Amino acid sequence: MFYRDERLALFIDGSNLYAAAKALGFDIDYKLLRTEFMRRGKLLRAFYYTALLENEEYSPIRPLVDWLNYNGYHMRTKPAKEFTDSMGRRKIKGNMDIELAVDAMELAPNVDHIVIFSGDGDFRPVVESLQRQGVRVSVVSTIRSNPPMIADELRRQCDNFIELDELRDVIGRPARPDTGIGTFEDTESL
Repeated sequence: MFYRDERLALFIDGSNLYAAAKALGFDIDYKLLRTEFMRRGKLLRAFYYTALLENEEYSPIRPLVDWLNYNGYHMRTKPAKEFTDSMGRRKIKGNMDIELAVDAMELAPNVDHIVIFSGDGDFRPVVESLQRQGVRVSVVSTIRSNPPMIADELRRQCDNFIELDELRDVIGRPARPDTGIGTFEDTESL
């Protein structure tokens, strides 16, 4: 539930939201997403978190990052780390959990409601702390994918769970062929 006069902030875990939308078969239209939450309350900030491969000549996520940066989103990026796993496969890790948590804690005194776009169970203690500070917390993810993209403990902790699939008609567009955006594998999963 949202109140039109409450001060809102959005915290988007880019790779987690991408994976959830992909599992449901649609892409996120970030212009529509921002517009929808401006309609739901007084949107103070919309943060987007992602890791970037810096040594690649072309990063498929760069156009999205640039567009978001010019269209009202506060970008939080850092270099992704590349490594080889025990099976000899190339893996890329780009966890932005700490950055998101720190920003949410710093902004908490200035907002009434925080919306976290992630199903990562690591955010449960952050949600609990925000609630102790009097901030309502909604989490956007999905239980309709197989397996569900939201950790049960996060879903139980938040004040309001928003099923991403129910936002499809408001913030979605048909999925395009995989562009590689959001393919960073986070070895710390749900």
